[in-house]
Amino acid sequence: MPADHDDELHDELLRRVVAELRRPVRLDPALDARALRALREDQRRRRPVRRRLWLAGAALAAGVLVAVLLRLPSTEGTRPAPAAVAAGGLETRHVEIRLSAPASSVAVVGDFNDWDPAATPLQPTAEGGVWSVDLQLKPGRYHYAFLIDGRRWEGDPSEPRATKSDFGAPVSVLTVS
Repeated sequence: MPADHDDELHDELLRRVVAELRRPVRLDPALDARALRALREDQRRRRPVRRRLWLAGAALAAGVLVAVLLRLPSTEGTRPAPAAVAAGGLETRHVEIRLSAPASSVAVVGDFNDWDPAATPLQPTAEGGVWSVDLQLKPGRYHYAFLIDGRRWEGDPSEPRATKSDFGAPVSVLTVS
């Protein structure tokens, strides 16, 4: 029974409830003024606290920055080791990744570049049909695959396959020591 039409309501009690619910509610205009005044006063009281918290946070951040800068070792007159030192203090290793495939473009995607197809494109070599890229990787195990012509996924035939692939594409495992 639709409640939009009073003539369709047959029960007297239901009719009175609907009429009461449809009646506009009238509020005291002074109540609105008191509520707005209370909100404004509360906001004025809180402003100095917010400002002090912001200043304290900025001072703390500046202190941490100064402490970090003072603890950094000086690099003047030093030369980097043959293998570049990466974040975390582990030396990186030179790794060449190659693939022999007839293609117009090849990219390698994996754990080392967040599986970003645009991050590590391979370059064609003079050998014709052979693609190559040089990487600097920290020691560890990496899962990776090749993306050929932007649509075909292939594992590396020169490295072992991963036992499981999250997305069903062939994935290889590279161990850098």
